[in-house]
Amino acid sequence: MAITDPATGRPLPESDSSFQRVLFATNDVHVYGIPPITSTKGFSASSWTSPTQPTAQQIFTARLRIMETTVESKVKVDVVLEDSKTGDLFAAAPYTSTAVVQQASDSSRFFALRVQGEGGMKATLGIGFEDRSPAFDFSIGLGEARKILEMEIATAAQSGRTSQGKTNIDQENKKDFSLKEGQKIHIEVGQKGRRAPSPNKAELPDSSALFSIAPPPASGTAPDLPPYTATPSTADRKKSAQDLGFDDGEFGEFQ
Repeated sequence: MAITDPATGRPLPESDSSFQRVLFATNDVHVYGIPPITSTKGFSASSWTSPTQPTAQQIFTARLRIMETTVESKVKVDVVLEDSKTGDLFAAAPYTSTAVVQQASDSSRFFALRVQGEGGMKATLGIGFEDRSPAFDFSIGLGEARKILEMEIATAAQSGRTSQGKTNIDQENKKDFSLKEGQKIHIEVGQKGRRAPSPNKAELPDSSALFSIAPPPASGTAPDLPPYTATPSTADRKKSAQDLGFDDGEFGEFQ
């Protein structure tokens, strides 16, 4: 079933994922043409309906709905004022920020609604509920609309970061790091940790050498060695068996 845009009344593209949800609906909402805001305290509804000098003019009584519309994973919320009898659209307020609907500073039953036409023209209307109960339900519906708005802002921000990151990666992949004709690579290798090169032998003086080694003795000449001195163990081996405590009798020595 085709659905229509609540803000324009025109049919939306057909899609299996398209649907609408009513967050709030009520009849008998009074619509006023109110003067521009003149104070930082907000809108004062008491002057709209003053018995003696009213500053607002009641236009008519309308049906008010808060509509959530999803088309191809894109979600939006509109506050619409419609003719209670025919259902024809009178005015719509796309809920793009919390400033679209402002509660009156002196009443919980009156609100200022910023509506927008097809050409982008904007106007501020006053709306008033006869009872507090529908006004309270309207505030709950606006709370649900705020959650949807925050989710859409977070999704759009995340999508923007992902898209930007993909663009950066694509640009990085497209960079050409190959050497062009005539280009050279110059590499400097640090000296830290490298061994100093050995000096050229031709540069060493005659009296220098890598190692201090004594020259070998001349051929045919024996080296001078210190005289041999017998150790105590050698002297003990020269003692007789009797001196060492053995019997020197007939069976004292092995034959």
